Amino acid sequence: MATPKGHIDEIRRTKFSIGGELNPLMEDLHQAVKNLSAELYAKDVHFLMELIQNAEDNEYPEGVNPSLELIITSEDITGTGAPATLLIFNNEKGFSSKNIESICSVGRSTKKGNRKRGYIGEKGIGFKSVFLITAQPYIFSNGYQIRFNEQPCPHTNLGYIIPEWVEGNPTLADIKRIYGSHAALPTTTIILPLKSDKIKAVKQQLSSIQPEVLLFLSKIKQFSVKEVNEDPSLNTVNAISISSEINFVTRKNIDADSYTLYLSTDEASDVTEKECGYYMWRQKFPVGQKNRVERRLEVEEWVITLAFPLGERLNRGMSSPGVYAFLPTEMVTNFPFIIQADFVLASSRETILLDNKWNQGILARVPSAFVNAFNSLITTSEDVPVSTLIPMFRFLPVCISSYPKLNVVRELIKKKLLEENIIPCQSYSDQKIFRKPCEVSRLTPSFWDILKKGRKQGVSLHSLSSHGRYILNSSFDTEEYDEVLNFLGVEPVNSEWYAKCIRSSNLVLGVAEEDYLELLHFIAENWVSSFHRTEMKNVPLLKYVGPDGDVVLCPISNLTMWNGSSMICMSTESQHISWMIDWNREFRRLTDRYFMPKSTQEAIGCFSKRGTLLEWLKNQVKVCVVSAYDFAVILYKSLKGDQQLAIAYVHFLYHSLSQCHLTKGNVDSLCGIIPLVDNYGHVITQRNGVLVPANGSKWVELMGTNPWRELGYVELGEDYLRPATYAGTITKESQLMMFLKTHVAASDIPDISPPNTELSAAYAPLTKKNAFLLLDWIHSLRYKQDLPAKFLTSIKTGRWLKIALSGSPGYRPPSQSFLFNSSAGDLLQDESVMVDIPLINQEFYGNGINNYKEELKTIGVMFEYREVCQFVGKHVISLATSSALTKSNVFQILNFIRFLRLKVLPADEFIHSIRDGRWLKTSCGDRSPVGSVLFDQEWGAASQISDIPFIDHNHYGKEILGYKMELQLLGVVVGFNKNYQLVTDHLKSQACSKYPTAEAILLIFECMRHCERNSRSYNKLVQALKGYECLKTNKGYKFPSECFLPNTDWYCLLKVFSNDFPLIDEDFYGMKVLSYRNELKQAGVVVEFELAAQRFAAVFKNRASSSSFGREHVLSFLSSYRQISNTNYKFPSDFRGNVCESKWLQTRLGVPRSPKECILFAPEWEPVSSITLLPFIDDSDNYYGQGIHEYRKELKNLGVTIKFKDGVKYVAAGICFPQDPSTIAPESVLSLLQCIHILLKDGYSLTDAFQKKISQSWIKTVAGYRSPDQCLLFGSDWGSLLRRDDGPFIDQEFYGNGINNYKEELKKIGVTVEASNGCSLIANYLDFHSEFSTIVRVYNYLHKKGWWPSDDTPRRIWIPNGSHNGAWIGSEKCVIHDKDDLFGSELNVLEKHYKSELFAFFSGVLRVKSHPSVDDYCKLWKDWEDAKEQLSHSECSSFWAYISKHWSKSTEKTLSERLSKVPVESGSDGILLSSKHDVFIADDLQLKHLFKESSPDSIFVWYPQPSIPSLPRTKLLDIYSKIGVRKISESVHKEDITKLEASELKQVPEKGTVIGKGLLKLILGFLADPSMELEAGQRQEAVKGLLDLKVFETESAIEVSYKLSMSSGNIKSVNASRVMRWDWEDSKFFMQKKKSGGHKNKIEYATIFAKVISEGVLREKEEHIDALSELIKLAFLLDFDEEAVGYLMRSKNIQVFMEDEGFLSSAFSMG
Repeated sequence: MATPKGHIDEIRRTKFSIGGELNPLMEDLHQAVKNLSAELYAKDVHFLMELIQNAEDNEYPEGVNPSLELIITSEDITGTGAPATLLIFNNEKGFSSKNIESICSVGRSTKKGNRKRGYIGEKGIGFKSVFLITAQPYIFSNGYQIRFNEQPCPHTNLGYIIPEWVEGNPTLADIKRIYGSHAALPTTTIILPLKSDKIKAVKQQLSSIQPEVLLFLSKIKQFSVKEVNEDPSLNTVNAISISSEINFVTRKNIDADSYTLYLSTDEASDVTEKECGYYMWRQKFPVGQKNRVERRLEVEEWVITLAFPLGERLNRGMSSPGVYAFLPTEMVTNFPFIIQADFVLASSRETILLDNKWNQGILARVPSAFVNAFNSLITTSEDVPVSTLIPMFRFLPVCISSYPKLNVVRELIKKKLLEENIIPCQSYSDQKIFRKPCEVSRLTPSFWDILKKGRKQGVSLHSLSSHGRYILNSSFDTEEYDEVLNFLGVEPVNSEWYAKCIRSSNLVLGVAEEDYLELLHFIAENWVSSFHRTEMKNVPLLKYVGPDGDVVLCPISNLTMWNGSSMICMSTESQHISWMIDWNREFRRLTDRYFMPKSTQEAIGCFSKRGTLLEWLKNQVKVCVVSAYDFAVILYKSLKGDQQLAIAYVHFLYHSLSQCHLTKGNVDSLCGIIPLVDNYGHVITQRNGVLVPANGSKWVELMGTNPWRELGYVELGEDYLRPATYAGTITKESQLMMFLKTHVAASDIPDISPPNTELSAAYAPLTKKNAFLLLDWIHSLRYKQDLPAKFLTSIKTGRWLKIALSGSPGYRPPSQSFLFNSSAGDLLQDESVMVDIPLINQEFYGNGINNYKEELKTIGVMFEYREVCQFVGKHVISLATSSALTKSNVFQILNFIRFLRLKVLPADEFIHSIRDGRWLKTSCGDRSPVGSVLFDQEWGAASQISDIPFIDHNHYGKEILGYKMELQLLGVVVGFNKNYQLVTDHLKSQACSKYPTAEAILLIFECMRHCERNSRSYNKLVQALKGYECLKTNKGYKFPSECFLPNTDWYCLLKVFSNDFPLIDEDFYGMKVLSYRNELKQAGVVVEFELAAQRFAAVFKNRASSSSFGREHVLSFLSSYRQISNTNYKFPSDFRGNVCESKWLQTRLGVPRSPKECILFAPEWEPVSSITLLPFIDDSDNYYGQGIHEYRKELKNLGVTIKFKDGVKYVAAGICFPQDPSTIAPESVLSLLQCIHILLKDGYSLTDAFQKKISQSWIKTVAGYRSPDQCLLFGSDWGSLLRRDDGPFIDQEFYGNGINNYKEELKKIGVTVEASNGCSLIANYLDFHSEFSTIVRVYNYLHKKGWWPSDDTPRRIWIPNGSHNGAWIGSEKCVIHDKDDLFGSELNVLEKHYKSELFAFFSGVLRVKSHPSVDDYCKLWKDWEDAKEQLSHSECSSFWAYISKHWSKSTEKTLSERLSKVPVESGSDGILLSSKHDVFIADDLQLKHLFKESSPDSIFVWYPQPSIPSLPRTKLLDIYSKIGVRKISESVHKEDITKLEASELKQVPEKGTVIGKGLLKLILGFLADPSMELEAGQRQEAVKGLLDLKVFETESAIEVSYKLSMSSGNIKSVNASRVMRWDWEDSKFFMQKKKSGGHKNKIEYATIFAKVISEGVLREKEEHIDALSELIKLAFLLDFDEEAVGYLMRSKNIQVFMEDEGFLSSAFSMG
């Protein structure tokens, strides 16, 4: 054997001809190696994966722990000048001679075809990839010291694979120094001096090597990377050491095993060693036949390994690959597990080929492997707590992958998992329960907390999963696993489940109050969304204190009482809880209410989530949350007229207040409505007041009776005076009465309000004691309220007050009594000797009576001197009322007043008492002095217009004038003194009815001014003026509203119509009348310009509507308008409205118009006037003349249009085109467009009426005169598409270039200006063209602009015949393509005339068919049926290929109805057509053979031979069948024609040779298939016919006749040998004696036997005859060998059940 060096020399010499003649193929081989190495990987550094792969494929000595070590150094040990060198150390067996020869070749890997042996490399040039990072790789192994060079060898011109022996650098010593002297060098060392531009990439790859690289390597257990430099600070590679260790405790299952593998890393950058365990599941699957590929032909099994990391993956902070092909790819799957299999990789090794069928087969098995692995992890761990299994669910592929093909895997995993019992359920026992995801439900976290707390307190929860759903294990039911559970479709339990759970457990009473509240809070939070319509409302949930003090439960549904209120209450304040519970028991027989236990209420007060809970209890559950006051109200409402409870309730209020449970305000409000028990024992609910009990009261002493009873006062019963005990609390005597007085206002005199009735005691003398009691009562009431009228009157008028009258005692009413000092009394007696004064008897009452002066005043007692005067005055008045005062009486009164005045005595009271009496005679009858007037001359004018009461001089004479001072004191008016108000007050109703004097009118004006100064109404004065013709004018007396008081500045306006305006007569009233302008205005006189202008406008409008408005009026008005406009006066808006809207200006149209409807003509109007009718003002000499133009400014102000731009709106309304459009000058059209331009600029929109007017044909185009909407304006955007004569474009030569300036205006009136919008007009103009180039140009334009015709637009296409001839053809008669050239005579084929650019236009827009339709083909076929005797093969193939391609239900229907003939086989070159009713599909070749042999005419359908891809034979035959062609097997009628004579028959004694056990077993197994739906009895009955058969053999031929009925009525028949026959009715089986020898005879005999037996057994299930026949035929050929039949049945998944085995044993044992 040659030495390593000798081996290398031999290779160089023999293989590469080094030292001999140059091989001309060397250059090509060099380039092939270079290209393959460079293109193999997308990244330079993937050489590393190839090196690891090679190390894994290497062979290792026994006892060696396979390792791979990589060291990079900056030392140049090769002497090549490399800035860095990578060394790879591998302790394999070393390179053999074959390995050396392989590495010196391309594609000659020693590992090819060795996938079964575990080799993972396959490309054959893996080592050559190192040339991407090095120019000269070195190999030291088993004595070999060689290198390779990427540069071509000078001897061979070939690089990469020429080995060179290494004599010098590097030496083994150099290598060992780098490796380290601590151990011997590994067997193989590869040295790669790195290219300078690759160092960074290599270091990055080494630093980022995945620790999981060893995960699926079966050999390498150690892998390390480090950098060695003399200066360690230069190291940049992150050193790492990786090792793997397998726990070989495996579990075998379904051709799978599992184990745990541990990876550990030791990085220089991390002081701690990291480790991660991986649960590994490895399962084998047979390779599917359809998935085989050439690279893996020798592989029979797929081995799929799934790795589940049991901790944090060792990924060094990088993305972790999810797919391995022994080594990691760069596919990040987003799955939490790793998939390893022998995938076919892309050449880059970065990804697997997802579309490769080998890989697809592997991926299709991954779901099964995953589910098996997951089941192993979850359900087979018997002694492991469930909580430790839950993290395994993180392995589920919850997240979507970025690879769609992997998402298919994910969905299949999910689908399989949903059918597995993998979900751990909560059991509260040692027994684990796993169920399918669809059977398991989740609970809310808050309910889990409640259950856990309940379980700790002894609540039994063993029935948790017995309410219709299995409950997810609590360890699993957390937010952490939401994604997993959503992935598996584990849904929350429904709301009813919670109700069942709570009802079936003791959660309500079995837990502490705080946990009980948590339960209620859980229900509260979910009430509206989940529980309010469930059985939860019927679950006993709510606690309350029962009548006996026990805690009782109540469901929410029973909470509401008959009256709608809740039966359960709770207190808003904790301090009231016990108090309310105790008092509630006192009233329990009435309230039907109960309180929550004190412990529960106190717990709620401390509950952290009480807000939500209380809101639910109050608003949803309707628990009555009551305050102390609410409770008191509830008790009040429950009293229901019970006497004892009504009294108890007062005690309740008393103690509630005293113990501070209720506030004073609460108690007061309740006391105002509480029922009270009166002295008769009645419960009174309505009252107006309360009296203390009569026993010991003052009101009885004073009044003797109860006058308040009629007023609704309650006289309290004596029960309120007695002590009592309620709710354990004592009420002492008198305590309750004090409470009632304070809060119920139980009253006694003097605190009670008196009734509005007479005090009967006041009509008789009162004792001194009662008199003072009455005064005290009045004293008390005086500060509280007004005394009732009847009560006060009875006291005032009752004779109960003791007085002294002229020294004699007696009793008088207080209103007639006096109390004052004696000096005043003496004076009074002197002056009123005729009046007797009653004085209160102070000797009887003592000095104490003086303490009640105010009270005495209240009841009418008098104290003042003035009151004495009033008393006297009343006496005088009483005399006056009893009989009228005489003249002398009046003078006596006046003299008395004069006497008092002169004596300086106060006369006011006396005067006051008599001044209002009607005792003074006046012109208006008897009147009081006040308001009467003493007449003199100043009152002359006033007397004309007023009814003032003047003192009657005729009665009293002139003497009355001497008492002016006394009369004034009495209130008489003396002297006029500008007393205008008096005149106003007494104004006569018809003061101005008879042409009043000027003085009277002026007085009225002065009275009006006086009233206005004093802010008083003078409406009466105004009405007196307005109602009569009282003002004198130049037209006589007129109503004020008809009069004018003009100003000189605007008087000219009224002069226009001077006879229409009455003016105030200043001569009659004098100039003073001008000072009453405001008063005249108030009376209705027009004094201001604005109103005058309005009146003028009304007259103006009236005149304008009549014929009385002449030329002189117009000019006069314009003159006055100019004059007033030069003043400060402004015409009111309605003036302008009337003037501007009235039709008073004569126009050239012959009718008057309003100013705003007129135009003042100017030269600029001339062009447009020829095509319009405009309202120009008539400035002819016959009317206004040219002088009207002087008022240009005034006319403009009144609304007349002066400027052209302001009158364009009249143009729009006055359009009137001549009948002959050719008479319209271009200037007129341009002027009209200018008008439209102005209108649009000013924001006007063109009206429908205008659009209608211009819709006439008046625009000149190249196609004649047209309406705007039928015109186009040629512009730059049209030029690239069309020519000016391609459509109805406006004639720009006629209008000039100026027409282009009105592009927008033309567009507004309907002219099409954009090329994109002109399609319809261009299309409509097509009919005028006949030149093909023009039509093509138009088609291109329409196509580019996306034209689409309306539904009613005829779609026609020009079919040319030369360049200028042709015809327009409907699109329905056209087709774009005719691929097979079949329709030349039927349709117009456009591809013969037009370029392809227009095909889309023809198809989409003009609805031309791209290809002939099914209907077209049917019409063509019908033509062929009628006209052609034969079809060519190409015609027939093309037709049916099209039908096959476009086959559908619709096509089937069309062909079935319209095709009557189909092609039949023919021996000639042509194909014949025959009626489809006389042609058959040869689905039975035996029958076809028989009929073809016997009939000269073909009766079988044609199909192409050989078959063509576009028309598969099976597809064509299926089409024939569906359009009505019959199958031969279904159409033929079979008839046995052999008559067997008994003498010819020989019974077979051993029929078991024919009908044997094997046959019956096979048939029973077939019949047992579930699809047959036959029970054991039915199966056995079916085969009994075979057991009962008598088998006969005959020498004669057994024949059968086959007949076909044709459409003509003829019968085609043929006879054939049948060999055997089964007469079912006679249970006889006839067999023609078997011919000897020959395979044909044997297969024929087996086929007929199988067919006859199958038809007999399956008479009622004919659809299964063929399947059974095939099985029997196979078994027959195998002579029904037991083992062979058994294998056959297993291969077909057929088995015989125990009951059928028993039947067979019994049948053949008896035989």
